[in-house]
Parts: sequence; structure tokens; C-alpha cells
Amino acid sequence: MQPNLPWSLDELHAAHDHFVRTGRLPRLLDPLVIASWQRCSPRLNPFAPPRWTSLNAEVFRLNLNQHKDLIRQAQPLLEDLQQTLEGTGAALLLVDSTNCVLLVVGESQALAPAGLRPGVFLDESHIGTNAFGITQLQACPACVVGGEHFLTVWHEIATAAAPIFGLDGHAEGAIGVIGKAGSSAGQMLSLVVATAKSIENQLTADQLLLETHLQSTELNATIDAISEGVLAWNATTGRVTHLNRQAGQMLGVMPSELLGRALADFVTLPEGVARALSRGQELSDVLVNLNVAGESRECLLSLRIVHGPAQQPATYIATLRQAETVRQLVTQMVGAQAHLTIDDLGGDGPAAQRVRRQALAIADAKASVLLLGESGTGKNILARAIHNSSRRAARPFLAINCRAVPRELALQEFLGYEAGVFGTSGVGDQPSKFELADGGTLFLEEVDALPLDMQAALLRVIEAGDVIRLGGKRVWPVDTRIIASSHHDLEAMVDDGGFRRDLFFRLSAVIITIPPLRDRPEDIGPLIDRVLTRLRTQLGRPLIITSAARATLLAYPWPGNVRELQSLLERLALTVEAPEIDQTHLPQSVRQPRGPVAPPPGIAAADEPVVALDEVERRAIRHALTATGHNASQAAKLLGIGRSTLWRKMKAFGLDV
Repeated sequence: MQPNLPWSLDELHAAHDHFVRTGRLPRLLDPLVIASWQRCSPRLNPFAPPRWTSLNAEVFRLNLNQHKDLIRQAQPLLEDLQQTLEGTGAALLLVDSTNCVLLVVGESQALAPAGLRPGVFLDESHIGTNAFGITQLQACPACVVGGEHFLTVWHEIATAAAPIFGLDGHAEGAIGVIGKAGSSAGQMLSLVVATAKSIENQLTADQLLLETHLQSTELNATIDAISEGVLAWNATTGRVTHLNRQAGQMLGVMPSELLGRALADFVTLPEGVARALSRGQELSDVLVNLNVAGESRECLLSLRIVHGPAQQPATYIATLRQAETVRQLVTQMVGAQAHLTIDDLGGDGPAAQRVRRQALAIADAKASVLLLGESGTGKNILARAIHNSSRRAARPFLAINCRAVPRELALQEFLGYEAGVFGTSGVGDQPSKFELADGGTLFLEEVDALPLDMQAALLRVIEAGDVIRLGGKRVWPVDTRIIASSHHDLEAMVDDGGFRRDLFFRLSAVIITIPPLRDRPEDIGPLIDRVLTRLRTQLGRPLIITSAARATLLAYPWPGNVRELQSLLERLALTVEAPEIDQTHLPQSVRQPRGPVAPPPGIAAADEPVVALDEVERRAIRHALTATGHNASQAAKLLGIGRSTLWRKMKAFGLDV
């Protein structure tokens, strides 16, 4: 009943009696009560006692534990409210969202029907119309007085209840009072509504405090987990509010030493940073030296400013990174992405031009490339140039010297492994080299050094386009172009069983052969000029070579090829203080070589006119066939190439045994 409706207790009893006898509903009665009577009439006898239902002891214990926060907040308020109602015989109740009684405070047996206790349900389907049942169904405060109760055993009682809502808007439970029916029903309703609102506010505050604490914990854990150092201090007081573990390590202090203390007592900021703070200016990756307890700490510093409501600086946040780590990262990235182009291949002669044309023609092809040539001819530079001239230039370029990888570790180094496969339970997964170079190029230097089991694994990756790590089950798709190099005759190794024939066919889809420097003397002069130009820029001083020294270098056979030439000129540039490099500065081994490198059969001597490389090869093959009585196997052995290579070249030159 709403407290302001003009119904006396006798009139309520009469209205209830009239409804029970005739089934007709009285006018002006509370609509919530009328709706409850209509629900109760078909199922309950108004003159019978309540049909109490309750939870068993074990389930009730679990229910209490589930609602312990609600009970903890409500019990002190119920006890305080009980002091106000002391002597009236009233009882205060706390119920959950199912109307199960969780707590009873006061003289519960003085007025309520027998059987009311913790664990029973106050739903109207068992005990008829009451304020708790209406509150549960309608989610609003309710007061039921005397004859408004459907069961007559409640007619001398007034019940009032108010829901307790959580943050999500759903009712967590309800608080109510059972008292004597009379003029104080309105006061009872006001008291329970105010008390329910107090419990709601406290539950909301606790929930918000818990969420704030969790968010703060997550934020602190996140900041401590990042690789950069984070230092935060109050803009007004200058006191440190946060210092993560990485920042403490870089500054050489324990976070507990700085937290809550003035930053200026420990750290002296450089003048440029202090000036930026005074101007409210943010910084990004500034190389600074922080003075910490008299010791200089070099780092890259970024500064961010958090402004308060009045747009005044409230908090300063500095992120710190190790300068050396950043340098290493930059060096690694620059080394991996060095923009070498086809033009960086030294020499302008016919052989060098042919190599450039071949490299440009196959730069964007997906097929594997095999680079052949003696050590020092520039196969590494050519591989990088092909990568940087292709559509994969923005993706990784990963170079691996196969001879430098121990044979017993080759598989796990190339294929990677899952954590724990080698007893490394505390170590993370190791990705394969194909994954690291995904989308880019994997350059395998000295591919002839790969053991046969790794050759089989490499073949599978090339053919399938995916990789399975050792000990793993997941298939990792990879799009990696393979460029391989060797200074050995791979065809001969195939014939001898040292290299897989099927892998050779896969790698040799495109073959580029770089001639040795002694076979292209026209490139020696341009190479000398290119290297000297680079050294002048690096050293910042004049650097020239006399005509006598140049003539000696042009006549030298260069067994170490381009690498030997570059190393010699760099050594001379660093050791010769004069601006001119004379013949006397050259090493004895260059001025007077032990013996000239004998030209292959068919190659002209120095005083003969230069002949095209294809013609040189054709003459050498004809000479070898003649010398061996046209025996192809012996001719291939004499030339130092495989028999299949000889047959291919003979076909290209139109020669017949």
C-alpha cells in the first residue's frame, strides 16, 4: 500500500474479505497489491498458514559465502537501524535476489508468523502477498499493510522492502522490515529505502575501488613489463610517483629509494631537459646524460606532459632507453637493409655488364638464384643488390654462412624449435630462419657446406613453401626467396654424392657466374678508383695513387679477387701518411708476386688482344677435347668442371664430341 492512500486497517480487512468471498477487486487499492492478489488467488488458501520453503544447510552456507560482500555492508546498517526500532517488536531482514532470507536482525518471532528464519524464501507463491515478493517482481520499493497481505495470518503485520541495485542495474537483493500494522508504515518504508540506498552507495564505492585497484595493478605490471624505462614525477611537488624496474636499472637505483622522494635529490636533469620542462615542451628520443649521484648515465629520453584541469602540467613522464642498445639496433637494421644496388658491382667491362643484366632480369623473379664464383668476387654484394632491386626490398634480408653453422646444430638453427624440445623448458620458441626472412630473401653463403640432412630440409621448404619447427606441430607458411652462393663446382659435388641432385636443380633455376678479377683486367682500374673515392670520403683527406703503383696493381693477378683489392687499398690508406700511394708503399707480394697465375687454356696472354668470355670458354673446351682424344669425362676433369656442365656448354657452343 502506498502510504498516502486513504485506507484504514478495518477497510483493508473488509476489502480483503470481500475479494475472498466474491472475487471482485476493490477500487482505489494499490495496483501492485491487486496484481499480487490475482496471482495468489488460484494457488493459495487465504486462511491457511504460510508454506515455508528453505535451503538445506550446505546450500545455504554456499549462498551466504556468495553474498558475503552484501552481508558485510548491510549488517552494520541493519544493526544501527534496529536501535531506532527497538521495543517495537519489528524485525529487519536482508534477502538476496531470489528472496532467500540471508540475515534477520531484531525480534523476528514477536510479530512474524512462525517459521520465519534465515534460509527461507519470502516469495509470494508460497507465503502470499508481501512487500518482499512485490519488490522482487517489480524492482521497486513496496509497503504492504495489514489486510493487503493475501494470507490472513499477516493481517496484523506491515511489511516494507526496498531493492539494492548493483553497478550493472540488476538487483543484488533487498532490505526490508516486518512490523506492527499501523500509522508508522510510511516511516518504515522511508527507513528501508534510505538504508538500501546507503548499502548501494557503499557497494558501488567498493566495486569502483576494486576496479581502480585492479586497473592500477595491471598498469603497473604493464609498465614494468615493457623494455623501456619509465619515470614519472609530480609537476608541482617534484616527487617521483612511478619508476619501473628498467628505469631503476638504467639509473642505478632501486625504485623503492626514489618513490615518494623529490627527483632533484637523486637525479640532475640536463639543461636542455630542464628548459623544456619550464616551457612545457615535450621531447622525443633526445640523447642526454643524466647525473645520478655524481655518475653520468647516457640514455635516449622522451618526455611527455600530462595536463591537469586548468591545462597546467600535472605529471611529467619520461621514457628512457639504453643508447647502446639503440645503436646496436640501428646498426643491425642498417646492415640488414643496406641499399646496395646493381651499380655497386664494380667494373664496367663486358663480364661485369653481363652480370648486371642477368641480375636485373631476375630481380623480381620468385625462383631461387645460385651465385657462382671464386672467393672474394662479390657474391654477397650481388645477392644484396638483387634483393634491393626487387619488390622484396622493404622486407628482411637475412644472410647466413652455412660453413659457420656447426653441422650438429644446422637443423635447429635453420628450422627453429618449439620450447622444450631440447630440454629448454624455460626458453621460448626459436623461429626458423625462413620465418625471420618471411617476405624477403634468405641468402645462404657457401651452400655447399650444408650437411645432407639439412639439404633435404631446405629442399622441402622450397618445394612446400612452409616450415615445421623441430618438436612442433604447427605449419608456418613462408614466402622466402632463396639465394645461394658457392665457390665450388656443385655439379661435381652432385656427381660425387656430396650434394643432393634435386636440391641443385631447385637452387640452379637461375645461375649467375661472377668471373674472377684476373679474367677481367679491364675492371681493375675502375675498382681502384671507386675504392679510393670511398676512402677519401671516410678519412676526409686527399688520397691518390701514382701511375707506377697503379701499373703494378693492374699487372697483379689478384688471387683474392675484389676482396683482396679492397683490403689492400684500405690498409694503404690507413698506414700511408702521405697523400700519394707510391709503388714503394705496396707490399712485396704485390710488387713481386711469386708466380703469375697461369691463364686457363684458350685465354690470351697479357700482350694479346682481349677475347670475349664466351669465346674463351669455347676455345678452352675445344682444346680440352683435343688433348683428351675427345673423351668428355677426361675433358671435364681437365677443365675442373662437372661432366653435365661440360655437356651443357658444348650444346650452347654447338660443339660435338
